[in-house]
Amino acid sequence: MKIVINGTFGGFGVTDTLLAHLGAENSWDIDRTNPDLIWAVEHLDAHEVNGRFADLRIAEISDDSTDWVIEEYDGLEKVMYVLDGKIHWTYGI
Repeated sequence: MKIVINGTFGGFGVTDTLLAHLGAENSWDIDRTNPDLIWAVEHLDAHEVNGRFADLRIAEISDDSTDWVIEEYDGLEKVMYVLDGKIHWTYGI
């Protein structure tokens, strides 16, 4: 499973153009597993995707994960997930 996270301090956010395309009112409303968002992060230039303080990246976790959550510290995000009863972390690429 692919999840979009912010890879730098400052906070998750997308451009107004991408926000409108995704049909969201603000960045907090965006589903981080939205296929259109993932496509944009993978294929568009950073200035077309990243909000003012963002550096969006794709974190990939196993489809067999039983649970996952985005952890954040000062805007820098990582994904904590459970696989085979063990906790794992990923910061995205």
